[in-house]
Formats: sequence, structure tokens, C-alpha cells
Amino acid sequence: MVNLRSPKKAKLGQNFLTDRKAAERIVDALGDVSQSLVVEVGPGRGALTDTLVQRAGRVIAIEFDRMLATELRFKYSREPKMEVLEGDVLAIDFGTVLNRTIGPLNDLRPLKPERARLLGNLPYYITSDILLHIFKFHDQFDWIVIMVQREVADRIAAKPGTRDYGLLSATAQLYTHVEKLFTLPPGAFAPPPKVHSSVLRMKVAPRFDELGVAADEFIEFLKMAFAMKRKTLLNNLKKQYAEGQIRAALKQAGARADVRAEALSLEKSAAVFRALPGMH
Repeated sequence: MVNLRSPKKAKLGQNFLTDRKAAERIVDALGDVSQSLVVEVGPGRGALTDTLVQRAGRVIAIEFDRMLATELRFKYSREPKMEVLEGDVLAIDFGTVLNRTIGPLNDLRPLKPERARLLGNLPYYITSDILLHIFKFHDQFDWIVIMVQREVADRIAAKPGTRDYGLLSATAQLYTHVEKLFTLPPGAFAPPPKVHSSVLRMKVAPRFDELGVAADEFIEFLKMAFAMKRKTLLNNLKKQYAEGQIRAALKQAGARADVRAEALSLEKSAAVFRALPGMH
């Protein structure tokens, strides 16, 4: 696998879960996985992996740290349904990884596609990048359970019109139904981080067809819309469209001319998008 982050930076995300009861609760959030393939992102020392191996039909753990990956391979060497991949999750092609056989050769013989479940204690400094990468492969997953910094969890689950609502909120809610489960204190980890961590459960249910928008184009529209949070939607969209076109689209969608992107629901944002030239 290709490493996209420096070793120094990678170390910043290493806060290991040590609370056993919390680990059980997190794995519980995945539901019955006895017949499922579960992908674990950032297994670390195996706090969640121990329970996963007992419960899941098959486990693929993706670990960036070479030493930790080596330790995990040794620890689970007698578990035939367990595979450890060393590499950067941002470089993982899940479409390939999830449709291959496991074993010493790691060959690429085609298997019947299966919708996997994903579990991860995501590094605080790169949570958004990992989630956006996972969403690119949304057709490979049905449930996602992640533990992230509490403030990031608040952003992911934020509602339109609130301070925390932004591009990450809109994108996550485009692809999934987000549910906040519980929050863990720093003492549940070693070394203790300076922040609390929240667990989110996300049911993968893309809304593009419902909203009548093309996925790639609408994502690019949202990136433009949220580019400068203090600016109005009209001003953010001026890079791509004439002011008259934007005002007409806002009017057609029933949105105020001075509205900001964070004030619009996905339905309203989609209505503006569809009303813009070339977006029908």
C-alpha cells in the first residue's frame, strides 16, 4: 500500500481504547455480524478486534503503523477469517479489497460481491478525509460505526441552520442516516487524548435519486456552496455562475437571495442545484 502521511504525523492519531466495556458497546452497535464481513479501520492494539474476531463472519483490519500491523498479524495468526492489511486507508480501493479471497496469497479471484460493515476508531486529524474516501465506496457498505472526536461527531450529525452544519454534515447526510450513540471520556484511552470521543452509527442510504441530482456534480456544487462559510451562497457560487443565474435559481427554489449554504436543507440545496444552468 502507498503511505500518504508522514510517520511523524501518523503518530498523532494513536490513542488506544482501553475500556473493555466501551469496546463491547461499540461492536454491539454493528448488530449481528455473524454472517458479515467487517472492515476495521485503525485497529491499533486490537481493543475492538478481539470482539470482532469472535463475532464476525470475516474481518479485514487496515492498520497504517507497520509495527502494529506486524503485532496484529502475529496475534491473530491462528484465525483463518482474519486478515490484516498494512497501509493507508486513503489509498485503499475497497471495491477490490472487499471482493477478494483471504489467505497467504491474497489473490484477486472474483467473489460474489457482499455489502460489508465498517468499524473504526478514526484519527482525529484526518477524520474528514477518511469519511469522504469511504463514501466514494458507499456501494460496498451497509452500516458504518465510527468513533471520532466529539466536536467532529457534532459536525457530522448537525442539522441545517445550526452553527456546526457544513460540508462534512451535508456530505455525510447525503450518503447515510447518522445517529449519535454515546460519548467516551479521555480516560477510556491510553494515552488519554485532550478531547472526548463520540460514537456514531451510520446507515448507508444515498439520497441522490430521491433528490434528483447526479452524485459527482452535486458534491462539487456543495464544495462550492460551503467554500467560504461566512459568504452567502450567491457569492460562493459566483465562481461558476453569473449572478443573474444564481438569483433566478434561488428564487425558483424558494430560497432568499442572501441565504448561506448552512441554512439550507439538502432538499433546498438540491432544488437550487437543479435550477442552475446545465444541472437539469
